[in-house]
Amino acid sequence: MTEDKNGETKTRAANPLPPMRCFPVFLLAFALGVCLLQTRTDLPQAAWIWILAGLCGFLVAASPVRVRAFFRAGAFLLAFCAGIMTGYGWAAWRAESRLADALPATWEGEDVRVAGVVVSLPARFDRGVRFVFQVEAVLTPEAQVPARLWLNFYTRGWRERDINPYPPPRAGERHEFTVRLKRPHGRMNPHGMDYEVWLLERNLRATGYVRNDPAPVFRGMSAWPPMTVVHRLRETARDHFLQTLEGKPYGGILTALAIGDQDSIPRAQWNVFNRTGTTHLMSISGLHVTLVAMLTGWLLNGLWRRLPRLCLLLPAQRLAILGGALAAVCYALLSGLNVPAQRATLMLLFVAIALLLERRIGLGRILLLALIGVLLFDPWAVLASGFWLSFCTVAAICWVGLHAWRGKPSSTEGNTGKSWEKKPLRQRLGDWIVAFARAQWAAMLATLPLLFFFFQRFPLNSPLANLLAIPWISFVITPLCLLGALLSGIFPPLLEWTHLLLTPLMALLKYFADGPLGFTWQAPAPSLWRVALAGCGVLLLLMPRGLPGKGAALVMFLPLLFTPAPQVAPGNIRLSVLDVGQGQAALLETAQHRLLYDAGPGYGPVAADSQAQAEEGRDAGTQIILPYLAARGIAKLDALVVSHRDNDHSGGMAAVRAGVKVEKLISSVPEWTEGELCRQGQNWEWDGVRFEFLYPPPGKILKGENGDSCLLKVTVGATPTSPGQRILLTGDLYAREERRMLAEFPASLASDVILVPHHGSRTSSTPPFVAAVNPRWAIASTGYRNRFGHPRSDVVERYVRQGAGFLRTDRDGALILVIAPGHIDIRRWRQEARRYWHFGDTW
Repeated sequence: MTEDKNGETKTRAANPLPPMRCFPVFLLAFALGVCLLQTRTDLPQAAWIWILAGLCGFLVAASPVRVRAFFRAGAFLLAFCAGIMTGYGWAAWRAESRLADALPATWEGEDVRVAGVVVSLPARFDRGVRFVFQVEAVLTPEAQVPARLWLNFYTRGWRERDINPYPPPRAGERHEFTVRLKRPHGRMNPHGMDYEVWLLERNLRATGYVRNDPAPVFRGMSAWPPMTVVHRLRETARDHFLQTLEGKPYGGILTALAIGDQDSIPRAQWNVFNRTGTTHLMSISGLHVTLVAMLTGWLLNGLWRRLPRLCLLLPAQRLAILGGALAAVCYALLSGLNVPAQRATLMLLFVAIALLLERRIGLGRILLLALIGVLLFDPWAVLASGFWLSFCTVAAICWVGLHAWRGKPSSTEGNTGKSWEKKPLRQRLGDWIVAFARAQWAAMLATLPLLFFFFQRFPLNSPLANLLAIPWISFVITPLCLLGALLSGIFPPLLEWTHLLLTPLMALLKYFADGPLGFTWQAPAPSLWRVALAGCGVLLLLMPRGLPGKGAALVMFLPLLFTPAPQVAPGNIRLSVLDVGQGQAALLETAQHRLLYDAGPGYGPVAADSQAQAEEGRDAGTQIILPYLAARGIAKLDALVVSHRDNDHSGGMAAVRAGVKVEKLISSVPEWTEGELCRQGQNWEWDGVRFEFLYPPPGKILKGENGDSCLLKVTVGATPTSPGQRILLTGDLYAREERRMLAEFPASLASDVILVPHHGSRTSSTPPFVAAVNPRWAIASTGYRNRFGHPRSDVVERYVRQGAGFLRTDRDGALILVIAPGHIDIRRWRQEARRYWHFGDTW
């Protein structure tokens, strides 16, 4: 009961919980629900029920009517549960709709005639281009094809003289192609990229290539869907950049900053950015989008004020807001709409709407609305490292900026404070430098746990490199790149001048990367609790000054920075047969030693040498082996055995040798003089595990061919009464070599685990050889639907009849075997890491 100013008694209604108080809780829970769905192995039934139930729950939680006072506390919990259900259902519904558009297994590997439009910026590679093709019509009777395809168009064959006379397709062109397709399938390895979810996120439900027979047919240009016009403009700008900057070493960087084409940057330059922590600057980031919006708004505001009559129709401030928002949208579209660009554009749009409506919205809510906007558009964004790095960085910068602003004295309180306008230039510049350094400190702290979680490393020169590179790239190079694109036909020298301005910065970054400052802190892949504990340390360090207990935050980082490497028990061995496609790479780990048997294929042309493939990152060493070694905390290999010279076994060798220290190189290639040749009889023992080469014999003249492959036998737990557990690594030996070994030492071939010779080809694994080995497990390292048909069905049946379990990397992913005396434990990575978008072994 209360009394008003007239003395009348009034009954005060119960203070209800404002409906909007539940909204941030609901949105955060929505994001959590989206994340939970991406951990599922199967999709739930009737996703719309989850969405409906969640929305109803939120309406009840946000209702202003409260039956009892205690319901106010439960409203937050109800809004949280409702948000999880809604986000979970939304992500499930989006996934159902995309997975329904699938290529039937019966049409894999078949020629299909289709007509459609190139709806992406074609990505160039050494033998052609890759692009997204939107199918408008299927011309082959009864064929079923998904609506969007990821196609390779080859301008030449494996041989230099095989030239395709048909010109490469361009964005916005309508074509009629004969394509050969397969369902989405990627290499599955621990700590490796999930190619299948990458395709799902982009709604690419089949991959394949364009056939030359029958020949493609050009059907004209198309302006639908509307993004094709944007991609056509991007391709035109790229052609102009590459033509103007032909022969310039950093032309690809300027192209990437202007239109977001990161494929234009050579691998060697990416390595420099990785070793200096400046990779984020080479994509069109949120900072670039914000800068473009601010510059556009400032120019429009200044020009509009010169026209008083027009200002009466539309105030200059409102025009600046509208123009800045429009510029942000256009630049984000030009960049290809990556996650940082989406986040920045949505935040700017929300700010613009609030300013136009004269409403105040906190930075936290703007960031939260941008988060939900990204997830509504792309629920799979949470699976990308860029999503977490982008939002955590901006959240940390907003947090420290907000507390710094609150801590400043107000200019309205007496004469103790000074407004920004009254400060001298030197003081304003000092304040800007302090604010920039504070933002850099917050960004580094916020991303540190994530960098170790995703990449297992942190360049210690990153703070200094970013302190110098961010202002130069953001405020000088990027605006000049955009201006050069707009004035391409008016003032061509502008791009060359921009390249000159970029050159000293790149020289400095190279010095940071390769010089005495190029030290990188590396640690094995941390567990989630270590990352969470370090995240709590970040929150504590970013709290306002004066908060007690900040010293404890440094202790919270120690478990992350000093994550111990996984150990193998003495006397045991850990065999990891990595999924490298059509090739082979197997890592053997004992308690104190590491041996890599073969280095996987190079993914470029066979004619290209291993060093060239390593420089461009087109090999299994760069893409698979080195990330796996880093996650295992392995910085040194005691031995690298390359069975023979073939590309599918040696293509990643140069990258591995450049990425980690290799104590000894052993092969059957006499030209590799820096190593030694494998020979029958060579043997050694590491940590109770015996290694022995059974082939080639001492008198054989080696040429590094298939028949010269180094055959390595590994024995665990052998005793006078027990042969122990044995592993046989065979390379690409032929039947001829198998017969020779059967004649000389058949008993030595008996093994429990065998890497099937020549990937399961009919040229090897003869019945007598299989019988002599008599394995419990046979492993074939093969690529999905490879052109050789490996492993052959009769070879598989031969091992199965012998009583062996047959494993294959194209079906099971990476295979991890922990072998102890009397016991073999097997992990199939495709089965262990399976998610709903993996089609499993149904094929």
